[in-house]
Amino acid sequence: MLSHSSHWGVFAAEDGPDGLVLESAPSDPDPSPILGNFPGAIRHPARIARPAVREGVLVDGPGATRRRGLERFVEVSWDQALEIVAAALRERYGSSDGGNSVFGGSYGWASAGRFHHAQSQIHRFLNVLGGYVRSVNTYSSAAADVILPHVVDQKDRVIDSVLWADVVEECELVVAFGGMALKNTAVGPGGISRHLVKDHMLAARERGCEFISVSPLEDDMPEALGADWISIRPGTDVALMLGLAHTLITHDLVDETFVARCTVGYERLRDYVLGHSDGVPKTPGWAAELTGISGEAIERLAMLMASRRTLVTVSHSLQRAEHGEQPVWMGVALSALLGDFGRRGCGFAYALGAMGHIGGPRLEVELPSLPQGTNGVDAYIPVARIADMLLKPGEQFDYNGHRLRYPDVRLVYWAGGNPFHHHQDLNRLREALARPDLIVVHESFWTATARHADVVLPVTTTLEREDLGGSSSDEQVIAMHRVVQPVGEARDDYEIFGDLARRLDVEEAFTEGRDAREWVAHLYEELRSRARSHDLALPAFDRFWETGAVSLPVSAQAPDRYARFRADPAGFPLSTPSGRIELYSEAIAGFGYEDCPPHPAWREPLEGARSPLADRFPLQLVSNQPASRLHSQLDVGETSMATKIAGREPVRMHPTDAAARGVGDGDVVRIYNDRGACLAGAILDLRVRPGVVQLATGAWHSPDVLDNTLCVHGNPNVLTRDAGTSRLAQGCTGQLTLVELEPHQGPLPVVTAHVPPELVHCADGMATGRDVV
Repeated sequence: MLSHSSHWGVFAAEDGPDGLVLESAPSDPDPSPILGNFPGAIRHPARIARPAVREGVLVDGPGATRRRGLERFVEVSWDQALEIVAAALRERYGSSDGGNSVFGGSYGWASAGRFHHAQSQIHRFLNVLGGYVRSVNTYSSAAADVILPHVVDQKDRVIDSVLWADVVEECELVVAFGGMALKNTAVGPGGISRHLVKDHMLAARERGCEFISVSPLEDDMPEALGADWISIRPGTDVALMLGLAHTLITHDLVDETFVARCTVGYERLRDYVLGHSDGVPKTPGWAAELTGISGEAIERLAMLMASRRTLVTVSHSLQRAEHGEQPVWMGVALSALLGDFGRRGCGFAYALGAMGHIGGPRLEVELPSLPQGTNGVDAYIPVARIADMLLKPGEQFDYNGHRLRYPDVRLVYWAGGNPFHHHQDLNRLREALARPDLIVVHESFWTATARHADVVLPVTTTLEREDLGGSSSDEQVIAMHRVVQPVGEARDDYEIFGDLARRLDVEEAFTEGRDAREWVAHLYEELRSRARSHDLALPAFDRFWETGAVSLPVSAQAPDRYARFRADPAGFPLSTPSGRIELYSEAIAGFGYEDCPPHPAWREPLEGARSPLADRFPLQLVSNQPASRLHSQLDVGETSMATKIAGREPVRMHPTDAAARGVGDGDVVRIYNDRGACLAGAILDLRVRPGVVQLATGAWHSPDVLDNTLCVHGNPNVLTRDAGTSRLAQGCTGQLTLVELEPHQGPLPVVTAHVPPELVHCADGMATGRDVV
């Protein structure tokens, strides 16, 4: 058995005559079932075996077209495919705009390895050429990325400030806005050698810590905790927090000493909460009307929080919605009013429970990574604004106090990730993808992203290459052995970019004379050098590769920056403009964004329960992360496929909502709104709040052959709204939308998502327009 690592766990694997066999690490107390997706996926028919070019490119050459996603592909030789790509790059980088018309699309979850990280590979390659239009922030946490530095500190520092071990020892009450679903803790960047979150939660509960989950889904908190479930209308958490703040203020439960020493702007926030500034007191009764939680329950919760050492947590999910900055900001404000901010194991935690590595101790040795070089292009977009960029070239937009302009991108180069999983309003995205002259995609499977490309280059999966696995919050560094030989003609990203670099006369700058194995060894030697500065001697590379892992020391305590700030705000200021927690931000006030006020505030969403649209679409769709896979990865695997109903993604709903629509358990239903529709298999579940339906992301997009606005596989992003959280962060709003649901009528359409598109194979690997016409 050979050692390997993935985003959902460390394991050993062997490829034998009966197929791939995996064993989770013996030291892992709670291994993820997602590992079960590997065996069935690795040689699935949906794997891309050879380079392929959309036939229209061979007939007419590159250019804008609505035929992407509809035409067949021609399998060609690597030489022909790479020359098409190289020619397009020569044209772009040989023109006056340089890389200003090249978008380097990528996402960070393609591999847990430090070297074969698609995002690092493509950005290094494009930087060597001269630069590219980049994206900033993430689909997961863009609103938090932007708001937290205005309010407290950089997001990663806020995340690192609370350890599970401290929660176990010190915390008396955890109020989790958005819950803490264990399924989310199965994954983490760089891999997880031991899944410990569940054990930490149970240990805290055993000591006497109480957990309260504020969510429309009861199972957003482990059942074993016996947590109290506050069933809230989706998207109204800020209203609940304001009702809690009103109780704290009017019952003299605010820690006035902490607020005076450690915050600015409390008077402005207090006036808003009490209704002095807008005439609307944010009483528990006011909050009850919005949240569906009784005013008495809100008042009791506030009293309980004030009487305990309380940890307020806010999940990724809450800020993946319209005005997503506000729940993060108001969560910080609640912690400040309670006076718990900066106390060990208490205060405020962003995204605790959102991934397996959050809340773990940090390595004392910094892990190495592939150098990215310098981007020579200034242009960038918030990551979730890709469709806007392609559809609105030259148009101005706001972002975090800046007035920017969308670049005129003509070439999209994508390696790693699947925008048909992450992005919203997929029918609009498909329209946007018709605009570039050329779209190049590195992919292992025939996902919708690959099907909408012009040139598709088959890349290896993690099991087909060697790498160095490690995470900044996991003590194990893993030798990631090649377990399976590359399928078909697949190559790794580095080999592809190296070949292109040679054709474009930048090979030495990109490769520095190293092959992939030499880079892995080089990064390990860099790790050894850093370890020596901590008086730690790591074995030589050959020994490490043979044994499969080394252990690094971790810090026993969370960074104490917020404890020091709490003790001496003047001596240890925060990185905010005032040096203190900003309950009112003069900087944001200066931006003048009407959709992001200068203090935490309730803003009615366009698609909430009280929206006029709710008359036609009365159900609130929660589009969260799946339990059976990471994002859309390995959707063809056995663990993912086992959850499907009639081959489609399951949608959960309360039995009363199902009965009102004539839907039975296991029925295939049509979910729809004005943007599109999808089919899914119904599961009736009392753990879902009435008026809410839950459909996880990640089912590969599969449009109906007769109505391509209908996804027959159950991808919720045909329904979600493609708009930014606000002009401040321009983050993803894919978590919530309004829909209606009905039983599907007529024959079930075939799901083709896991079936390759029509392919034409040229015997000599070279194709021309004449060959395919």
